[in-house]
Formats: sequence, structure tokens, C-alpha cells
Amino acid sequence: MWPMKTPTSARTPTADPPPARVAMIGRGIVSALAAFLLAVTVVRNAGVHALSEANPQRAAAIWAGHPDVQLSLGLIEIAQASRDRRPVPQSVFAGIDAAALNAPLAPEPFLVRGVQASLAGNNRQAELDFAAAQHRDPRSLPAAYFLADRYFRVNDVRHGLTQIAMLSRLAPGGTVSLAPHVAAYARDRANWPRMRALFRSEPRLGEVALQVLAGDPANTATILALAGPEQHGPAATWLRPLLSSLVGSSRYAEARAVWAGVSNARSTPGNLLFDPEFQDAGPPPPFNWELAASGLGLAERRPGGGLHLMFYGQDDGMLARQLLVLQPGSYRLTLRIQAGGSHSESLFWTVRCDKAGQELARVRMDQAARGWNFQVPAGCPAQWLDLTGSAPELPQPSDVTISNLVLTRGGPGA
Repeated sequence: MWPMKTPTSARTPTADPPPARVAMIGRGIVSALAAFLLAVTVVRNAGVHALSEANPQRAAAIWAGHPDVQLSLGLIEIAQASRDRRPVPQSVFAGIDAAALNAPLAPEPFLVRGVQASLAGNNRQAELDFAAAQHRDPRSLPAAYFLADRYFRVNDVRHGLTQIAMLSRLAPGGTVSLAPHVAAYARDRANWPRMRALFRSEPRLGEVALQVLAGDPANTATILALAGPEQHGPAATWLRPLLSSLVGSSRYAEARAVWAGVSNARSTPGNLLFDPEFQDAGPPPPFNWELAASGLGLAERRPGGGLHLMFYGQDDGMLARQLLVLQPGSYRLTLRIQAGGSHSESLFWTVRCDKAGQELARVRMDQAARGWNFQVPAGCPAQWLDLTGSAPELPQPSDVTISNLVLTRGGPGA
């Protein structure tokens, strides 16, 4: 028998069977972590540490009887057998049993005993053994893995998430791999208090989990409920993907409300455009300006206000745009072209409905400076206002600065 001391803090798991959904998520976590176990080797002797961790087979050729080598090889064999869904040879357990006598403080024997208990259906003993292994080595990746698996199998989400937090720190790529499964738990409102605590203690895991949630617009309320103060603001990493999801689902009013609330965006009184003077780059597109910087040309905010446009005149394309949520009716756009510009006749304003290729209206830049009226029809809940360049027959660059954009309801037929 192995010398062992089970910590008194080990829990007695609940006997309630897990719901099918929790079990499915737990299996997903197991799959995400299985690859990590194949790379786990815990060694304590400095003489064989590097070899037994990176290449235990080579270490075995140098010192086959070293307990660290035997434990490493045994754990790898157990992991491979688990991956291949085949029984673990009893000789593997016997080898680890022998190695344990020479390494009484190592966590590996408790891991193996836990695996044996699991295979025998003694889940309570398995949990106690895995907890004993973690007690000896708090940074043991296999211990955290097995405990997470055990807790999720009995629907103990609180303790399962604690182990997931540890795994996200210990496992290579753990945060990215585990975030989808954490996000799955976050969708359940009953888990929100636990999620908030987890995201406070593991902000990187919370950040990636929120990004995963942002891929589905149905998770909007969950994201807003779980994102802490440090995860709000125009630079929130989940904001742009959530806006893209909402706009992609044609939930335009909701998207704009989320954008304005999270970005703390303030409208300009009497103007239906955001940032008409091009002075506020904080709130992200699409309800703020999206500006091009490519082989087509350059659109950039100028210090003090105004938009500087450089269109190279080689190809057609978009230089700046903003998504609007205008009601059906007539509208009027005015702007000012600063003196010294050249070839503004190659630049155009267009309006089109989102998800529609056909333009509703089009006007040349210099004509828009004198006032441009256009109509938004019914059945067009969101509109792209695009500033585009159209390559002339003989390519020539345009260099223009504009300011004082004003979009109002009005014009003929208003």
C-alpha cells in the first residue's frame, strides 16, 4: 500500500445525479483537457527533471529505476489508455505502487489511486484521493483536471468552476480551451453569482468567455449582467463581436442601445450622425465612423476636428461609413469642404439599406456640400451612410478635408 494522508478538507460530493445538460458540458470539459494529460509529468529530482518532463522514455534509458521516471511513464500510460478507451494494464499500477514507496510525498500515487477508484465505481474515494494529490501539489494539473471532472459529473458547479479556474492558469492554452465550457454555464441565470465571482478572480478567463458568449445575440442580457466595471467601456473586447451578432440578426435598435450604453456615447443635439466633427474615436463602429487605411486611400481624423481624405484614384471603394437607424422619411445632409482640397468630384456619398446591395441614393461630394436630400423607404430599418471613392478614367489622387456634417430629418416631402 502507498503511504498516504487524506486531507480532512476533502468534500463529500452530493449524490444527486447531474442533469443531462450539465453532464454534456462536463464531457466537453473532459474532451478539452484530455490532450493536456498526455503532456503532464511531475518530477522532483533535479537530476532527471528536464528529461522526465520532456522525454520520460529517454530518462528511463538513463535511470530506469528512478521513482520520478516510473511515475511519469505510468501517468502517460494511464492517460493514453483513457484516450484510447482501453483498460489500464495492472503492471502499470504495480510500477507506480513500487515507485510510491520511494516517493512518499509525491502526488502521483494519489492520482493513480483515484483513477483506480473511479474505474471501480467508488467515486467518493476517487474524489478524496484526487483532493489528496492536490493537497500535496496545488499546481498539479491532473489533480485539478480529475477534480473538475468529478465535480461536474455530480452537478457541483461551484467547486467545478474553482477547478476550472485553476486549470485555466495551469494548462497550456487553458483559458482559450476552457472558455466555451465556462460560457455554457454562464448562460444559466442561476449560475450568475458564481460567474461574477469567477470572472473577478480570473479576469482573463472571464474576458474570453464573454467573447465566446458575444457570438450569439441571445446572450446579450447575460453578457451585460456578468461584465464587471472593468469589462465595460468602448474598449471591451466583447463589444464589437456582440454588435456584429446583433446587427447580423437585424436587431439594430438593441445593438445601438448596447453600443451607446457600454461606450458612454453621447449624441449631438439636432444631428442624426454620431461624431459629425470627427473628434470622438472612442466608441467603436458600426455606429461610429469606420475609417479606411489601405491601398485604396486613407481617411483619418484631424487634431481639432475634421476628416482628412486621401483617395489614390486607382480603384473604387469605401473610405468611411457609419450605420444609421433612421425611420422612413426624408433627410438632408450638409457638410463643409475646407479650402485647398483637390478633385473632390471623385468622392461620393451613398445611402443603402443594410444587407442590400442596391443604393438608395448617391451624390458627389462637392454637390453634397450644397445640401443633399434623400429618402429612406419603409422596410429599411438600418442604413449605411458610405463615403466612397470612384476611380476616374485617368487616375488622379484626391486630397480633401471635410467637417461640419449635419444630418437632419427634412427636405422635400418631409
